[in-house]
Amino acid sequence: INDRIGLVVFARESITLVPPTLDHRLVRNQLDMMDMGIVRDGTAIGMGVATAINRLRDSDADTRVIVLLTDGENNAGEIDPITSSEMAAALGIRLYTIGASTEGTAPYPVDDPVFGRRYFNIRVDIDEPMLTEMAEKTGGRYFRARSTEELDMVYREIDRLETSVIEEVIYTDRQDRYQLFLFPGVLLL
Repeated sequence: INDRIGLVVFARESITLVPPTLDHRLVRNQLDMMDMGIVRDGTAIGMGVATAINRLRDSDADTRVIVLLTDGENNAGEIDPITSSEMAAALGIRLYTIGASTEGTAPYPVDDPVFGRRYFNIRVDIDEPMLTEMAEKTGGRYFRARSTEELDMVYREIDRLETSVIEEVIYTDRQDRYQLFLFPGVLLL
């Protein structure tokens, strides 16, 4: 509830869809409305992490965390994923990586001008050793999620790992109102 959350989307390029904000509903709405064709096809993991680092580098938060969710291998971008994790580590940003997909093949959407969007089964390859190394360099962890339920459990585990105590100062404004009752009380006596 008190976490600032942002959203970076990446494929061949990466863009910040939502900068860090306390408005979680905005993030959820943008995620729901996101068009998968917003960036060109590819997987530039290093660029995605670098964009997120750029958003977090000047943050004054006690802990800064990037959760990287990917369903593929790095095959694009100007920044190597390991280099991006070293940048995160140098800035004190923890990186949790999640490989999200089933084993074997998965349906992949292809936009056909004649038949519209069609799905073809392609082989799923996730570079788990690279994602593990990226997370470990920053003090984070790698997770594998093969279903929506597993992904939900992964997010709960990350939330548990990143819980911090927030000190809250509560001011109470008190006004004396005894005068309203003092005069009638004296009269009744």
